[in-house]
Amino acid sequence: MTNPPPPNDTPLNQPDPPGHGHSHATHHQPDPNPAHPSPESANPEPQPDPTPAHPSSESPATEHHASSEPQSTPPASAAPANPEGQPAPAASSESQPAPAPTPPASPGHAPASPTLWRTLTKAAGYSDDLTPEQQITRRTFVSFSAFALLGAAAWKSWFWIKDAVQSDGVQTPLRKVLNVDDKIFKHTLSPNHLAKTFPREQAAKNVRYNSGIGLGADPATWRLQVTRASGETLAITMDDLKALPKTDFAFEFKCIEGWSQVSWWGGVRFSDFIQHYNLSKETQQAYVGLTTPDDHYYIGVDTPSMLHPQTILAYEMSGKPLPTRHGAPLRLIIPIKYGVKNLKCIGKIFFSNDRPRDYWFERGYDYYCGL
Repeated sequence: MTNPPPPNDTPLNQPDPPGHGHSHATHHQPDPNPAHPSPESANPEPQPDPTPAHPSSESPATEHHASSEPQSTPPASAAPANPEGQPAPAASSESQPAPAPTPPASPGHAPASPTLWRTLTKAAGYSDDLTPEQQITRRTFVSFSAFALLGAAAWKSWFWIKDAVQSDGVQTPLRKVLNVDDKIFKHTLSPNHLAKTFPREQAAKNVRYNSGIGLGADPATWRLQVTRASGETLAITMDDLKALPKTDFAFEFKCIEGWSQVSWWGGVRFSDFIQHYNLSKETQQAYVGLTTPDDHYYIGVDTPSMLHPQTILAYEMSGKPLPTRHGAPLRLIIPIKYGVKNLKCIGKIFFSNDRPRDYWFERGYDYYCGL
């Protein structure tokens, strides 16, 4: 049975009643600091501390032993002690930001080394860490080393290409490059891509002559032979061709050797020729082959280029019938190709899905020869 609670006017320095909260009697010493009464003397029953600085980890026996010691309240200026007896840090009225934690170092990783770029620039002599003499020495060494390596690579490549197996008149590595060129130019062809034309007055009076392979057909007996898909062969005369709509223009004729000249040509569009003789089925094939009457000169042209609006079967040059040296009685004019594809003295035309033979392709030039 516990004693009744003391009245509210009980002096603050009154000692705790004997036996309060314990199984045996203990005597408390008077509180040396009457301004702060002991919690046990202020309340009849033990109350938990609402804001304990540090929860006690001691056993009840320890608490009982500690309660028998005189209780004292530390001065206001002193920090309260924690259970280990160390002073607690003073509370601050303003919260201080916690320092950012330092990430732990990854195991097995050494400190970062200089970047690859700095290493390379320094090795090449472009670094402020080097003296001027060191920079000059390193740059000179790098320059001569690069020159020597490139020279050796060029020398080795030359013999590698020269000794390579031939493919259609040229070494295989070069032929592969030319085939890539063909594929690229095929995708750039468009009916709207027209060669530039010029006034007739600007056309050359003396048209340049180049090569006479396959020339010399007799205009009186000449016939244009066209092979259909069925195997039937058409024999077309010059009068038949001149009965079709005529087209003429002046353009810059370009030779694969590097020269060019503005010249004026007249004849029938190949697309009109196809339509008149009902050869649309034949033009569904990939290529058109053309040869001279004696088969000494021959070319293959992709069908879309043959159907280009500026491709003509020409029978006039500078407003007059074709001279023999320029392909009489009929020649091909195709402004979107180099001159090697402008066959003189056409004798035969056929259609194929396979590449027809081509005179200059077999001698190392590319097949497409487009502009």
